[in-house]
Amino acid sequence: MKLTFFGGAGTVTGSKALLESDFTKILIDCGLFQGLKELRRKNWDKLPIDLDELNLVILTHAHLDHIGYLPVLVKNGYTKNIYCTKATEDLAKIILLDSAKIQEEDAKRANKYSYSNHKPAFPLYTINDAKKTINQLKSFELNTWYPINTDIQFKFLNSGHILGSAFVLLNIKGKIIVFSGDIGRKKPILLPRYKYIDKADYVIIESTYGNRLHKKRKITAQLLRYIKLTYSKGGILIIPSFSVERAQEIIYFLSLLKREHKLPQIPIYLDSPMGVNATEVYFKYTNYHTLTEEDINSMINTVHLISDVTTSKSIVNDLNPKIVIAGSGMITGGRVLHYLDKLISDKKNSILIVGYQAEGTRGRSLLSGDSELKFFGKYHPIKAEVFKINEFSGHADQSELLDWLQHFKEAPNLTIINHGEPHQSQALKVKIKTALGWKCTVAKMNNEYYLN
Repeated sequence: MKLTFFGGAGTVTGSKALLESDFTKILIDCGLFQGLKELRRKNWDKLPIDLDELNLVILTHAHLDHIGYLPVLVKNGYTKNIYCTKATEDLAKIILLDSAKIQEEDAKRANKYSYSNHKPAFPLYTINDAKKTINQLKSFELNTWYPINTDIQFKFLNSGHILGSAFVLLNIKGKIIVFSGDIGRKKPILLPRYKYIDKADYVIIESTYGNRLHKKRKITAQLLRYIKLTYSKGGILIIPSFSVERAQEIIYFLSLLKREHKLPQIPIYLDSPMGVNATEVYFKYTNYHTLTEEDINSMINTVHLISDVTTSKSIVNDLNPKIVIAGSGMITGGRVLHYLDKLISDKKNSILIVGYQAEGTRGRSLLSGDSELKFFGKYHPIKAEVFKINEFSGHADQSELLDWLQHFKEAPNLTIINHGEPHQSQALKVKIKTALGWKCTVAKMNNEYYLN
């Protein structure tokens, strides 16, 4: 068996791992590169995989850095199945169509205002490409082995990261290979905890927070503090948010504060078509999360869900105090840019960062204290206050990653660490070697790893 990483190695984006066994080729995840320009350019490079020989794609979950390259694969000729869990299928439909729409809009805007080096600028893929991709999705239940061919079976187990996220287990002629995808927290906010696994011959594990421990502070207290501070200035609180999981978590905490009569009398909006659709999917899959019926009703009554463009524009232009949750989470695109265009240069407003910000993203620039932010082809002075809540993280920290690994009854033959910036992956490697005594290595882009 041979394993090659074409993304998600030395970085937290663009996850793609190709597993080859005899004449079978399986791609685990097919993500979009985000963040640094040098990474984003890789989305335009030809993927060094013969798509005629690729038998199957299996997805760990629906985040764009794990599924966002799929329409390129399909556009270039991939016509076979894409396996995932049922909730991942529903979320992937929403996320891929939204991504394609943004790709088309960004190209259109770049051409209109002539701020692209490409004349004309083209989208990476179109809505039509995304629709074709969606037709190739095929979903499966958790906790059940399914055959791929006579030699290979696969199984999904809950990984606790987002709705529908799963570990991918492959049984190849009796050898078990586990792909963690992204691992959730030991005590997730809205989801059941990740499943433990007894045995594996090879483990591929993420390391987004492989070098740190999450602090334990009460989220509602921090959230209320920033809401009250912004309200006292007569300002608007903008929360750039991932539309899947993070948006629902924020709404949940806001609903708790509302139930406790602690919120100011101001409107709260989720202005994200994808976020609205994802929230509806969330409420559909009651077996995939831990929300009660009371929680769901309270969430529905707390936030105005905004999808149409006309309403969105009126909210952007209304400068009265309010809370706005809008995509995208790393401020790489989406409706949040329209709010920032209007509000980022006014000191009475606040921006609350509630998720991981990859290197090279606008979100990382805000956290780094930059004095200006470039979008829509121009620089915007940053005068709004910038805050961050770390405790929302949906990724396991170092201790939680070790907790998951320690439940394997025997050491795997090899543990391969991926999906982390270099210092994070190296820190986890050292910790695994010293705490567990396991043989492990850090994945490198385009490197081939032979699994005996």
